[in-house]
Amino acid sequence: MELKGQILKVSREIKWLIFIYLIITSIGFLSALQFVNVTTEGTPKGIQENYLGNEEDLEATELKFVMQERQILNIVHAHMLSMGMLFFILALLVATTPVGGVLRKVLLFEPLVSVFLTFGGIYFLWKELLWMKYVVMISGLLMTVSYIVSLIVLLYWLFKNKKSKGLQR
Repeated sequence: MELKGQILKVSREIKWLIFIYLIITSIGFLSALQFVNVTTEGTPKGIQENYLGNEEDLEATELKFVMQERQILNIVHAHMLSMGMLFFILALLVATTPVGGVLRKVLLFEPLVSVFLTFGGIYFLWKELLWMKYVVMISGLLMTVSYIVSLIVLLYWLFKNKKSKGLQR
C-alpha cells in the first residue's frame, strides 16, 4: 500500500485528530525536555551524575545517589516502549506526507534508532561505560531534532491550502 501523499486525501476530521495528537505529544515531549534539563543541566557530567550519583563531589550543591537497578530498568523499559510507540506513530504519519528522498528516510528511521541509543546508552552508562554519556547526549539531541522536523513537516501538510485539503474548510 502506498502511503506517500495520502495525508492530502484524508478527511478534515482525521486531520484535526492528527493535529490534536501532535499538540498533546508535543506538550509531553517538550515537558520531558525541560525535566531532562533540570535533572542533568544538559551536560555530559550532569547525565552521568543523574544515574551514577555525585557522592564523591564535595562541592556539589545537590547530593545525588547511584540509581538502583530497578530504577534504571523502569526508566529504560517505560521510555523505550512509550517513545518507541510515539516515534512509530509519528513515522507512519510522516510516511503519509509527500516528503521524499533522504529527509523522508531520516524522519522515518532516525528517531527509533535514537530511542534505542539513548535509553540503551543510559543502561550501559549505569553499568559504568562512562563514554556512553556522550552517546546519550548526541542521540537525545538527534531524537529531539527529528521530532521537531517531523512536527513541522506534518503541520505544513495539515495546514496546506484548500486545494491541498488542509485543515481549513
